[in-house]
Amino acid sequence: MTVYKMQELKLNDPAYHFKLDHINEDARKKTAQYIGEGSLFLVLIIIGAIFVYRAVRRQLKLQQQQQNFMMAVTHELKTPIAITKLNLETLQRYNLDEDKRQKMIRSALQETDRLNTLANNILISSQLEGGGYTIAKEEIDLSALILQRAKDFQNRFAERKWEINIQPELAINGDTLLLQMLVNNLVENAMKYSPKESLITIELKKEKRSIVLLIKDLGAGIADNEKKKIFEKFYRVGNESTRTAQGTGLGLYLCRKIAEDHNAQISVSDNSPTGSIFAVRF
Repeated sequence: MTVYKMQELKLNDPAYHFKLDHINEDARKKTAQYIGEGSLFLVLIIIGAIFVYRAVRRQLKLQQQQQNFMMAVTHELKTPIAITKLNLETLQRYNLDEDKRQKMIRSALQETDRLNTLANNILISSQLEGGGYTIAKEEIDLSALILQRAKDFQNRFAERKWEINIQPELAINGDTLLLQMLVNNLVENAMKYSPKESLITIELKKEKRSIVLLIKDLGAGIADNEKKKIFEKFYRVGNESTRTAQGTGLGLYLCRKIAEDHNAQISVSDNSPTGSIFAVRF
């Protein structure tokens, strides 16, 4: 359009130079306008592309985590069912001595507890997210609750080393079932990722204006870049194809959710000389 307007000018026109300057000025304004509009649209396209990329990436990650979760759940269901069935069939077919019978019964009960924990984790996690679970707010003797759970683990896993330090008469307002699940998941997590001959410590104490629950193990520990991720839903440390530890990636996520619903904070730090310390501050 600038070239066309210049061709229309007549050299003998007294206002030739004025009109030429006006055409060039208009061309510069239009050029700046188009560059500005183009840059704006380019920035919007780039921002939109980044949001789409991040959304697709999150979706793919979630799909992979859900696939890993389904694989883990399938394995977690099949293993205790198979072990329990084998133990019951053995008890039915053979007349074993009392020690062997009791050992097989204990094994079957432990596997049944695993199934019960898995079912509760999936059910409560779904209900808490969907708002289908009404959290009770009643006064609870937290010391008695944790001591009862600790003694239960001590009786069920007598071969392990336990250290239990519970300060008496510490109470909070909360939901008994959810708090039991919190303790169960943290202790089972410590057992899962530490050697069978190592010590597990369950401690409850009052610190200033807080009540602190500590679960300590002497396992391999958790890398610093994994410490925040382990509380995400379905997240599990390590590679899914090479991992040997049992689990579904729901336990610690559920612990975080329960802690938040009780106005508490959950964190993990390194133990000395090795292992992890999970702390819940009410």
